[in-house]
Amino acid sequence: MIRVLLVHDTYLLRAALAALIGREADLEVSSAPWPRAVTASRTMRPDVCVVDMDSPEASGPLGLRELSARCRTGDGTTALLALATAERPGPLRRAYEERALGYLSKNASPDRLVKGIRQVAKGERYIDESLGYGFLEASEIPLTRRELGVLSLAAEGASIGEIARKLHLSNGTIRNYMSAITRKTGARNRVDAIRISQGAGWV
Repeated sequence: MIRVLLVHDTYLLRAALAALIGREADLEVSSAPWPRAVTASRTMRPDVCVVDMDSPEASGPLGLRELSARCRTGDGTTALLALATAERPGPLRRAYEERALGYLSKNASPDRLVKGIRQVAKGERYIDESLGYGFLEASEIPLTRRELGVLSLAAEGASIGEIARKLHLSNGTIRNYMSAITRKTGARNRVDAIRISQGAGWV
């Protein structure tokens, strides 16, 4: 029996998907929203975690990084199957950085999801070919980790001074980062840089 933890923040979709794949005789499925995913993984000890990468919670303090440490195959491989879209390379990049073993388009059929779960449970990589272009874009994210951190705080509404205090940097350094971010994203200003980056799923 393969124990599967399905992590998705939309209750209706989560429940429907869990019921659908739970019909398979070899799959035992539980589900949770991102804020409860880590707690659920401690209780269930899943063989595979199927995770919706489009949720902002995926990159939060109780998000993908902590979940990946608890969802592993017998040989220690991270047993994550990431649900993503080619149009948003940022979430794909985050899943790759956490060493997810499987990548499936959110437009794929249920049969492909089941196949992906079984392969990841065996410690085998599974990649949906429709995500190929998204992976190419994900490899070319123009912003550094530090710039992404600065932009994430800006997107939350933090001022230059607040960002500087949180990151223990000077106001001038944060302004320099914002200028670089604006230039690298081809944006007109800070607000436009946030819009472009959120659209691509970088922040």
